[in-house]
Amino acid sequence: MLMSSPNRPAMLSYGPNGFRMLQPGDHVVCTVTGEKIPLEVLRYWSVERQEPYASAAIATQRLLGQA
Repeated sequence: MLMSSPNRPAMLSYGPNGFRMLQPGDHVVCTVTGEKIPLEVLRYWSVERQEPYASAAIATQRLLGQA
């Protein structure tokens, strides 16, 4: 179970198979769109860039340099 703090952004460390919480929170912010992503639905991120993304399409655009 993830520990969270309501209405606060979490600080995460992104790995190839998951993420580790560095500072408690209930969401992260998409690097491209600025959209809040609740931790329970976070599925897309870049390990190399340490960035979260709101969708697979947004992650693909970013990784291809189109966003």
